[in-house]
Amino acid sequence: MNKESAVLERYSEGANERQESLCCPVDYQADLLKILPEEIIEKDYGCGDPSRYVREGDVVLDLGSGSGKICYMAAQLVGDNGKIIGVDMNNDMLALARKYQAEMAEKVGNDRVQFLKGKIQDLALDVDAMEAWLKSNPVTNADELAALEAWKLKQAQQSPLIADNSVDLVISNCVLNLVSDQEKQQLVNEIFRVTKPGGRIAVSDIISDELIPEHLKNDKQLWSGCISGAFQELEMLQMFHKAGFIAVSYDKWSEAPWQVVEGIEFRSATLTAIKREQTECIDKGHAAIYRGPFSFVIDDEGNEFPRGERMAVCERTYNVLSNEPYKDSFIGIAPANQKVPQEWCAPAGTKRPASETKQANYTSHDKSSESCC
Repeated sequence: MNKESAVLERYSEGANERQESLCCPVDYQADLLKILPEEIIEKDYGCGDPSRYVREGDVVLDLGSGSGKICYMAAQLVGDNGKIIGVDMNNDMLALARKYQAEMAEKVGNDRVQFLKGKIQDLALDVDAMEAWLKSNPVTNADELAALEAWKLKQAQQSPLIADNSVDLVISNCVLNLVSDQEKQQLVNEIFRVTKPGGRIAVSDIISDELIPEHLKNDKQLWSGCISGAFQELEMLQMFHKAGFIAVSYDKWSEAPWQVVEGIEFRSATLTAIKREQTECIDKGHAAIYRGPFSFVIDDEGNEFPRGERMAVCERTYNVLSNEPYKDSFIGIAPANQKVPQEWCAPAGTKRPASETKQANYTSHDKSSESCC
């Protein structure tokens, strides 16, 4: 079975006529749907709502943007300084999304949405440019194939479809499972490449509770129907961590499975993660206190935080712990007088004495602003 062809065929059908079997019930934000054309809503096939993670001013990349529904929802959230990029490989879905681009630009105030043809597992390759090149340079033998590969390499280096470190938020809605198993790690690595340092991801997808046997993976309907290409629940977390993301977690998890096939449960989940700042770990006298409720936790860089202890952290780690998704679990302590900066070399588990944090600036993110005074 050619999985890519099966997916393109299934979603071309979905662009022309609603496919009920591809629909996983989702509670979208109703106020963002009001101005969307009914056809876009009707021919959208997702399993989550990653638009909930969009912030004002974001550059957002939607992988497998389909009818454009999530892109047009996000366009209402990013404001005048934001931008939405949808990437899809299906010509029929791209045509459907672009059909309403002018209408939606008028409704949101400007044309902040762009749809590009590309493979989500190779975000450097500009497929439209490649197809234009192939019209003048058809491939009929090995030498011409080598010329195509050389062109692709040059294009990816000189003018990638999506540039390195260029996106604030990468989102996707029930699409990553459609990529072949052999290309899934490449796909995740590409997501890491294009995300800005400090940027975030929010991926809604179908996951399985067990590994999926080969005979199910070879079922054309199950694969193109977002079932047999699903990540196994632990595998998905591990793959994103391996790529370099931190704070990898399931923010949303459907208790009831969407489908059960041969005893394997397939459910919707939304994975979130961040790409940490690509800076050196410099000790300037910062500290962090883990609030609890666990006796201790260990972060993705091996730093251990016993409950209630003032632990020495470098400035980079302090900045990470002071923001989502960590901030509610930690009290950040910024020194009143920074130490002479030095490259961090203290072993994990180093405590910061209270004597070093007098008159410090505390970032506690308390839910209540009430004071005892």
